[in-house]
Amino acid sequence: MSELKTKPNKKSVKKFIDSIDDERKKNDCMELLKLMEELSGGKPVMWGDSIVGFGKYHYVYKSGREGDWFRIGFSPRKQNIAIYLMPCKEEKNLEGLGKYKNGKSCLYINRLSDINLNILKKVLKRALSLTEH
Repeated sequence: MSELKTKPNKKSVKKFIDSIDDERKKNDCMELLKLMEELSGGKPVMWGDSIVGFGKYHYVYKSGREGDWFRIGFSPRKQNIAIYLMPCKEEKNLEGLGKYKNGKSCLYINRLSDINLNILKKVLKRALSLTEH
């Protein structure tokens, strides 16, 4: 089995966020940073070159593949912001969230003002509860 290339590292989260050119996206990422730090009770860590993650959990798939990943996180992408909610993607928990698209274990938003932050907090809390050990 191949090893995950995205791993935690010592790169500066602050420098990463400061390097975002789009001022609105930078401000949204700063707000997500504060929110996730508060909810997780942990410090942000860079995972790879472009993901900010909080906490860590070990997963094992039915196939036997296993690894470590962050509990919640986000990544400013060119077209949107990805919010990672492993392993939480239940549609019922996303009712009332607002304008988003979702992938396997993440949400894609254009800006924080497009979504209901109270619903996002609930979804993030649920994702954190599912990855507690």
